[in-house]
Amino acid sequence: MDSLDFTVVLRFRDALLQGLSTTLELTLICVVLGCSIGFAVGLARTSTNLVLRNLSSVYVEFFRGTPVLIQLFWIFFCLPLLLGIELSNFASGVIALTLYMGAITSETFRASLKSIGREQYDACVALGLPRWTQITSVVLPQALLRAIPTLLSNCVSLFKESALVSAVGMADLMFIGSNISNNTARPVEVLTAVALIYFVIAFPLTRAVTVIERRILQKLAV
Repeated sequence: MDSLDFTVVLRFRDALLQGLSTTLELTLICVVLGCSIGFAVGLARTSTNLVLRNLSSVYVEFFRGTPVLIQLFWIFFCLPLLLGIELSNFASGVIALTLYMGAITSETFRASLKSIGREQYDACVALGLPRWTQITSVVLPQALLRAIPTLLSNCVSLFKESALVSAVGMADLMFIGSNISNNTARPVEVLTAVALIYFVIAFPLTRAVTVIERRILQKLAV
């Protein structure tokens, strides 16, 4: 067996960094879009409208209860056939991961919305605030504050799940790392480096979740 040679990683560092850039870009887009959808769905799931509540529940249970990889394949291969349009692998990845992020964050927002005291809503009604103002100025800030630790955990999960887009040929960190390992016949060195890159980014965020959660609990005096 040949000895390990990690210099191969240095030779292809620019390609790996480009893949990391694509992964981070994809993750950021899906986090922003997914959290927006998640908040809207979280509101729908706490609505008194039975139809709205049931539809949002079906969405959440479907995207939480099926593998993300299957969702990605379906969107990439089947959705263009049904709609008669062409979707790039990047667009397919954004759609799949955004819908998944929306589903998992909706539960986070639903829990945070339920933790807001009824008196907050009563005060909004007493002040005669329009519904949109109630949501954006009163409900959303408090829900975000309570949801931040879990949302960060969701973001870390999405960052790791983003490696699945390599299955549809998107040139993310995992895809480029796999290609390099195949072309150089150095899978141990290259894939170890890829794993370390994911770890270096994800680990500080997971530690930050604990610190932020502790501070938020102190702020809310829970």
